[in-house]
Amino acid sequence: AGQIKKGGFIMIKGKPCKVLNISVSKTGKHGHAKCNFTAVDIFTGKKLEDMVPSSHGTTVPVVSRTEWEIIDIGEDGELTLMDEGGD
Repeated sequence: AGQIKKGGFIMIKGKPCKVLNISVSKTGKHGHAKCNFTAVDIFTGKKLEDMVPSSHGTTVPVVSRTEWEIIDIGEDGELTLMDEGGD
């Protein structure tokens, strides 16, 4: 958890989120500093928070973004799309 940076991605409560802010608390009596993540769900925009010991691992989603252009919307609601390569 200590390697995740602001602007990076993290899974919080099973949802892929973009990290907005990270604050790190000092090492406590149990020996682990804690990272407090404030992040936003990439699909809903809902703000979420999570606290993870900095030395522990956490789940990070693989995120790729692709832009599509809508060419046509059929009568049945079916979309015809074109990617950046023209396909």
